[in-house]
Amino acid sequence: MKRNTMFSAVVLLLFLVSINVMAQTRPGTAGAAPAQPAPMANVAVPNTKIGLADTGLFADEKAGIKRYVNAVKKVEGEFREKTVELNNIQARIKTIADEISKLSGTPVVAQQTIQSKQEEGERLQRELKYKKEQADADFARRFKEVVGPVSADIGKALDAYASKHGLTMILDISKLAPAVLTVNASMDITQAFITEYNGANP
Repeated sequence: MKRNTMFSAVVLLLFLVSINVMAQTRPGTAGAAPAQPAPMANVAVPNTKIGLADTGLFADEKAGIKRYVNAVKKVEGEFREKTVELNNIQARIKTIADEISKLSGTPVVAQQTIQSKQEEGERLQRELKYKKEQADADFARRFKEVVGPVSADIGKALDAYASKHGLTMILDISKLAPAVLTVNASMDITQAFITEYNGANP
């Protein structure tokens, strides 16, 4: 009886060991070498040539792009009267504030006088806010109409300049300045481009 029990235990143990080994060894993977990544094809990296342009200088009245400067001046001229009107309202508000301040410091003053000036100042502030918002919207619309086409033409000219001079890309240094620690001066194409554009677009 003891022998039968011992034999049964040994058979059961061998059976469990064989199941464990089979579970750990997958068909087709035993002893196989780890898969190697496929070799990458040789890809030619193109030569890169970068130019830098300071677009902030395009609007410079003396050294900038004449067409752009003239377009901006045209729009500003159209809104000169509106700008003067807004400045006058702002000056009037300041004058009223100064008058109220002086009246408040005097020992005898009619409260009605101060209140009247305060109401006038508040009315002018509302008027200034409304007129300024309207002027800003009108200016933005007119700027887009007049200056927009010139800006688009400058963009096309930059593309042509890059192609002509073998530049892979042109970066706007006016927006990258804080991130640029050092740069080769020969990469700056700003003045050369402005001169070329002004020559082609007198």
